[in-house]
Amino acid sequence: MKLFDVYPLYNITPVKAKDVYVYDDAGTQYLDLYGGHAVISIGHAQEHYVQKIQEQVATLGFYSNAIQNPLQVELAEKLGALSGCDDYNLFLCNSGAEANENALKVASFKTGNARVIAFKNAFHGRTSAAVATTDNPKINAPINAQQKVTFLELGDLEAVKTELEKGDVCAVILEFIQGVGGLDEGTAEFYEGVDKLCKANGVFLIADEVQSGYGRTGKFFAFQTYNVTPDVISMAKGMGNGFPIGGILTHPSIEASHGMLGTTFGGNHLACAAGIAVLDVLKSENLMQHVDEISAYFKEKVAEIPQVKLIKGRGLMLGMEFDFEVAELRKKLIYDHHIFTGSANNKKLLRILPPLTVQKEHIDTFFNALKTILS
Repeated sequence: MKLFDVYPLYNITPVKAKDVYVYDDAGTQYLDLYGGHAVISIGHAQEHYVQKIQEQVATLGFYSNAIQNPLQVELAEKLGALSGCDDYNLFLCNSGAEANENALKVASFKTGNARVIAFKNAFHGRTSAAVATTDNPKINAPINAQQKVTFLELGDLEAVKTELEKGDVCAVILEFIQGVGGLDEGTAEFYEGVDKLCKANGVFLIADEVQSGYGRTGKFFAFQTYNVTPDVISMAKGMGNGFPIGGILTHPSIEASHGMLGTTFGGNHLACAAGIAVLDVLKSENLMQHVDEISAYFKEKVAEIPQVKLIKGRGLMLGMEFDFEVAELRKKLIYDHHIFTGSANNKKLLRILPPLTVQKEHIDTFFNALKTILS
């Protein structure tokens, strides 16, 4: 049997990793400034994380959601305390796409409507409704066209108002920093205006924090920069530091009912152990403050690279925009300098999404390599 060939692959085979470094089968060390799509939050093979998972899998790795699971309660309590969203309720699932599916489903259940407002260049996942709200025709199959989605320009508050006043919208879903799209952001006026319009029209505001959450922007969630109150918050990537886990936080005004949502694997014992460990380390190592410090240093270093036309994003969710496409630059960084970076829909943008444990010396290594290549 062969693998279904859907991924263009670099010729690198990682076999182990530690903190911000990945090692291939030839023993080559790579500096990881991409974190596997922003998934690695507290560093590869972090000691407390490994210990928690080992202890849990040796005790009880899985049982269904038909029984009591105190680990889910512990995860919810720690997540609420660290995020500042302790009045929300937690539903656990397995991925970011699944989180957004459930967020959209709750919105549709509660409003009785089916149409969704999303924004151009958005990415919300690859499944059913989540992919329909993703602005990429190449990954939308004909079956996804049954979903009712209207795409608007990010920042066009008047268009949002016009659409919401039609009375058939269940949710507005948005990234407060677009990830795959290329680190674009709206203004405070726009985001806060969308929040007010949603509330005035009985429409759910869904904050997609799948990539930007868990301290990556320096705040626990990216929306917390603004005066907004999402009805639902979706999470995944950094939540498990590589272990598959996702979830949604629902506003306390949203009443649950048995059977409304469900999952076999979501919130299993092993996933909860991973999620708890991540929260423990985020808190004990004060990683959100560290993110702010490293981000400021990174932006200082960018000033030394005249070829960078624009620095985008916040915290350690960053993009460097050039006046040329960066595919060859990424290849040289990987193969010549052994540094992982990321791409975006914007072909001129280099994405930087390292583990939150990255240090100034690692940033120096990256900029020295960049200067060598660009010279």
